[in-house]
Amino acid sequence: MVEGRLGYNLENDRYGLLVSDLWEKVGFHCGERLEVMVDGKWQQTRMEMGIDRQWYLTGTPYYGNLEYIRARTGR
Repeated sequence: MVEGRLGYNLENDRYGLLVSDLWEKVGFHCGERLEVMVDGKWQQTRMEMGIDRQWYLTGTPYYGNLEYIRARTGR
């Protein structure tokens, strides 16, 4: 697993995974699985986009601005 934080990539209009301010993953697609930290525990989720064109993480309180959320994914 690669651990970092989510960041918005203006090049492709998607959230990606940053490790030490370098793109480990340049952008997640809808339905793509990852894990995020929620209340001190890793939680499995999927990246999705709502009808209002806002990104969100299923089953979590994270909706809209996902910058700096601690996340991890397999390579």
